[in-house]
Amino acid sequence: MTGPSQIAETPAAPTAAASLPTPKIRIRGLNKAFGDKVVLDGLDLDVGVGESVVVIGGSGTGKSVMLKCILGLLHPEAGSIEVDGEEVVGLRGQQRDRMLRKFGMLFQNGALFDSLPVWENVAFGLIEGARMARAEAKEIAFDKLAAVGLGPDVGQLAPAELSGGMRKRVGLARAIATEPEVIFFDEPTTGLDPIMGDVINDLIIKCVRELGATALSITHDMASARKIADRIAMLHDGKIIWAGPVAEIDASGSAHVEQFIHGRAEGPIQMQLRDL
Repeated sequence: MTGPSQIAETPAAPTAAASLPTPKIRIRGLNKAFGDKVVLDGLDLDVGVGESVVVIGGSGTGKSVMLKCILGLLHPEAGSIEVDGEEVVGLRGQQRDRMLRKFGMLFQNGALFDSLPVWENVAFGLIEGARMARAEAKEIAFDKLAAVGLGPDVGQLAPAELSGGMRKRVGLARAIATEPEVIFFDEPTTGLDPIMGDVINDLIIKCVRELGATALSITHDMASARKIADRIAMLHDGKIIWAGPVAEIDASGSAHVEQFIHGRAEGPIQMQLRDL
């Protein structure tokens, strides 16, 4: 994008375009609908190598749908998604498995397997995906738990014995266990009190930096977005309507962005309410 408050891109001259680095993730013209409901309507987004981008927007605006399209869990009706310059829409079988090995994911609600102890949850991708020996995977799992501030005693617990903040930490340990190139964060602070939310934000920054990973997060928590992002993009009506560095969001010049970041009921974003 040519400027933080612009919606459309201006094509660069061929010589300039040739010198630009390939984004880690490049999305163009992404469309996804469910029946008559259009959720993504020509979404464009770049995430640079080693960059942390946070996509903000209200509930139901398509943030999770965007992530699921990148992961191949949903198939878009149109558009392109490239990772390291390779088209991922339509990948199947071993090609899709190869691409997924680049990714780690912190799910909104932890998504831990209740039947497995904590350490095995963390090591799941190593054991089932990488076919690593259980003893080696267990050692890595405890290392990753330590990286998020959890002791070895936690590794032996069942997920049901964890608090909400601990579940998030375990989810983060699992997300980084395979040392992925890209980590997706789905509402990482949802359900946490402000102090624990800030602890999780600090851990996200620490873990992403130590791995040298690229991060793409979705959230409606502006405190989290401001802290973990290098750049913020706002999704509205199926499109990215503004994108720019965190420091520029308060001077975005967008009425939609202003309304959202200040949590105002009045403005161009109208909530759909039903009379009770």
